[in-house]
Amino acid sequence: ENISDFSLNVTDCTQVVVPEEVFFTVAAAGILENLLILIAVVRNKNLHLPMYFFICSLAISDMLGSLYKTLENIFIILCKMGYLTRHGDFEKKLDDAMDSMFILSLLGSIFSLLAIAADRYITIFYALRYHNIMTLRRALVILAIIWTFCAGSSIAIALFSYEAATVIPFTILFPLMMFFILCLYVHMFLLARSHAKMIASLPTSTVHQRTNMKGAITLTIFLGVFLCCWAPFVLHILLARFCPHNPYCACYMSIFHVNGTLIMCNAIINPMIFAFRSPELRSTFKKMFYCSR
Repeated sequence: ENISDFSLNVTDCTQVVVPEEVFFTVAAAGILENLLILIAVVRNKNLHLPMYFFICSLAISDMLGSLYKTLENIFIILCKMGYLTRHGDFEKKLDDAMDSMFILSLLGSIFSLLAIAADRYITIFYALRYHNIMTLRRALVILAIIWTFCAGSSIAIALFSYEAATVIPFTILFPLMMFFILCLYVHMFLLARSHAKMIASLPTSTVHQRTNMKGAITLTIFLGVFLCCWAPFVLHILLARFCPHNPYCACYMSIFHVNGTLIMCNAIINPMIFAFRSPELRSTFKKMFYCSR
């Protein structure tokens, strides 16, 4: 709020406000779509695979992001109506809880994408040993470790968010993990052809390799959408912490609501990618909607 007021005094950029109805509509759509993904995976035993469990982890992260924005807007509305104050003890704890949920959503998305990337990497380069390397039990252990770490980190970051020592590692983690995933991509696509030639003599190898590359392409789309939707908000956090009084920084921060809307759009786009790229999911959705066996 202080940064927004200051930006009006030092720059000609006015605050861009997104209507609350848009926030609630986009958030509700994101929650419902990702909930459908979770239900589809639970109901279809053919989808009880490590890859789809990692996709469910990403769906939960997206749901948390949409839920966070919904609760935040309800909180703002209650403040405007006078039911809550902006600086009370209860409101401060509620704000910390919502911030923790937001950070959990971001960290969960990053590490879920990393897990999906690692899974695709193993599928492509260790295709014959994939089921021995990435067992269902091992995937569940990985997810348990990811969410335990993300939950602990989100609480710590929310409690000490005003310390530079907390903000800097949090913002550095985002490009660092994206760079690591990008390295996996480069390695996958550079060596995919040579790997395909090595297993070309095996039956169904062409179909198998084509399926694996399709999964890698799907993951590339996930990563591109994630960067477009989350990077503007992460940049906002950096600017708000390190140059809040700069006119150019204040001008960028005037589109805070737009950046928040982009985060919720990510929760809507990801399920669409799942449904479009996965025939098994499309088939499950049809059975769910038409109530057929």
